[in-house]
Amino acid sequence: MRTLLILTMPLAFGATKADDCFALRGDRSPEAVASMSRALEDPDIRSCAAENLRVIEAVEPLSRALTSKNPETRAAAARVLGTFRRNELIGQLAAVAADENLLAASNGFAALANYDAPAVIPALDQLARKGGMIGDLALDRLLKLDSSSALAAARDLLQHGTIADRLYALRIIGERGDSSDLPALKKIAAENTEKLESPSRGFGFMPAINLSRAANTAIESIRSR
Repeated sequence: MRTLLILTMPLAFGATKADDCFALRGDRSPEAVASMSRALEDPDIRSCAAENLRVIEAVEPLSRALTSKNPETRAAAARVLGTFRRNELIGQLAAVAADENLLAASNGFAALANYDAPAVIPALDQLARKGGMIGDLALDRLLKLDSSSALAAARDLLQHGTIADRLYALRIIGERGDSSDLPALKKIAAENTEKLESPSRGFGFMPAINLSRAANTAIESIRSR
């Protein structure tokens, strides 16, 4: 009772809350589960609470936490749920991977990356086609699980993606494409343009991205096979 009480109070003395949270590890009582569920919103013991819920496989409270207003809570819950690798959680984790908050989204993707079952392929394919940093990571993961799906997504990105997305697409097409890709690649190669990518995808100076050169590399790769 004392432990549960302390976990509902503001942190006052060093590691008191952390120690009490750890003391509840493995406790499956409804009171402990409810306390850990609330603690997911507490930055001082969020990681401990998430781990406690993982140990007892408390899927329901962790799933509810995926809709928290706090992106750090969504991130922690997604990270833990991904370790269970349950197919019924894929849709919820994919929604977090598409989150506007990068912390939540990256943890959502990390959760999906734990899966190697075919059931995760549609979710990765949808993320990959959206592009962006998470989309490019999803494309890489998709390539390992289903190269044909990755190639289809890459072809789509080559037509509709940003400059950086198209660069990712060219790499995939170079590795897995065939002669049917050559006309589109030759068109890009003929443009001989060099553009700077948007600074929103990274920090500091972004080097020039030469799509023409990347297209030529892809062409050579396809022809060499």
